[in-house]
Amino acid sequence: MSKRRLRPVDLAREHGLSAQAVRNYEGEGILPTAGRTRHGYRVYTPLHSRALRAFVALVPAHGHRTASDVMRAVNAGDVDGALALLDESHAQLLRDRETLAAVEKALRDLASSEAGSPSRRGVVFIGRLARELGVGPATLRKWEKAGLIGPRRDPETGYRVYSPADVRDARLAHQLRRGGYLLRQIAPLTEQVRHAGGVGPLEATLDGWRAKLTTRGLSMLAAAAELSAYLGHRGHPMSTLTSP
Repeated sequence: MSKRRLRPVDLAREHGLSAQAVRNYEGEGILPTAGRTRHGYRVYTPLHSRALRAFVALVPAHGHRTASDVMRAVNAGDVDGALALLDESHAQLLRDRETLAAVEKALRDLASSEAGSPSRRGVVFIGRLARELGVGPATLRKWEKAGLIGPRRDPETGYRVYSPADVRDARLAHQLRRGGYLLRQIAPLTEQVRHAGGVGPLEATLDGWRAKLTTRGLSMLAAAAELSAYLGHRGHPMSTLTSP
């Protein structure tokens, strides 16, 4: 490994950072501890440059907190701990993909069910909607309390009155509940549908969501390459497998 000396500004320039940011990263354990000259100035090496490249690549892939924790673990010699953090981040990406797929399916099913629904043409009361969905009125009241649907009240009777938009939201909630999603997970989506004015306008939102997941996955690939290179510079074996 090269012992070429680098200044904080040398590391900073490559990534558009300030020299103080580089010093801060060292102080936080994200970079290995730097050597010092006899006058007390920090001396960095290509190892520190590799560490900074790995960290900068990890941030968009896994978030600043996880990226910081991964680098601290590696610098402390806890490679297994670092890998466990990355495993959890990859698992979260998979869960996000599964959620997107479930939402897309729920919206497709919603469009199909709405086409043949007698309640699509006008307002309905709680009993009729409950029968159409195959749930109890208490379930609809629970969904209302959680913010999934917002029926108005009839001014004369006080009964809940569900508009076609309310029926749509209830059907979407029903589809997602059948998929195992919690009310607190469903509420933001029904709110998006409500603000978008229906399912159709939400398609662009889903496309944007999918694009973000793809970008994040590609960032993880790039970050893995940089982290592997850093581990190599630290002298860590890339495999613990041995031949029999």
